[in-house]
Amino acid sequence: MKRNFVKITSFTLGLCILGIFGCNNDQNISAICKNNPEICADLHQDSWCLAEKTQLIEQRYHLKDSPSPSDKQLYRQLISLENYSRCMELAAEVQHILHTARTEERAKAFRSSTQQLTLLQEQIRTRQDPFMSYYQWTRFGDTSALTRLIAQEKAGDVSEPFLLAQIATYYNNHDAIKAQQLYLKVFDHIQYDEFDPNWLLGLAATYQQQQQFAQNYMLTKANLVLTQQKYSADKMLALLGGDKKLAAQLDNLAQDLIAVLKNGTYLHSPVRQWLTTPSANGTIPTATFKPMSE
Repeated sequence: MKRNFVKITSFTLGLCILGIFGCNNDQNISAICKNNPEICADLHQDSWCLAEKTQLIEQRYHLKDSPSPSDKQLYRQLISLENYSRCMELAAEVQHILHTARTEERAKAFRSSTQQLTLLQEQIRTRQDPFMSYYQWTRFGDTSALTRLIAQEKAGDVSEPFLLAQIATYYNNHDAIKAQQLYLKVFDHIQYDEFDPNWLLGLAATYQQQQQFAQNYMLTKANLVLTQQKYSADKMLALLGGDKKLAAQLDNLAQDLIAVLKNGTYLHSPVRQWLTTPSANGTIPTATFKPMSE
């Protein structure tokens, strides 16, 4: 009983958040299901796993009129199925006392999504597009797919910021300069709604390996601000040898970085020049935004 209560509480909290931010999305999904019932026929009907169900419906709708879906579209469909199936597996474990049919409906939806996922995985197992190479590497442990993806990037056949960031992560442990080049390329082209704050830490690590501690500090601080993670101010200051004046400058520059990423002006910003131009690394740009509140 306690186990079910914890799950119900967790799902309810998620639904409360979705209720605040997902109203228009709910209307869109309802319209899709009404006009395209085949898209939603095998999905559960109650409000559990609402975010995952919404994502899956959206991806199915996008693929509906695509006879030859791109590797990116297939990747998103695979991820949507994974997320939905994983969530429904948990939801199916919660027994509905008053409406027992709902429990079976969730279990049926879980079985159906799992079967579809397995089928789609088999269909893409031999594809060699960049997104499919990435999926085969991360899901099947296919090292030949990784080798192919690395070769595709070197040949200039990978342009998607998400994939470039994943390849940068691969390089992070053994080629900091290459990883840094890729992360900076990602920052140049990514839209903020697709930006992962963890990429800031990935880029920070490349500067740390090259003993460029100011860049490491600034990028790490930007990540901490964006993710609202708790941290030790003393440990952060230690990255700069206790230089409080420099830390204050870099704190403000981290705010600049966040601002230009959000408003789409990063490409022409002083902070980008500081990160990408070796000759500029000794001089910290003057921040244009107000100091961050801690």
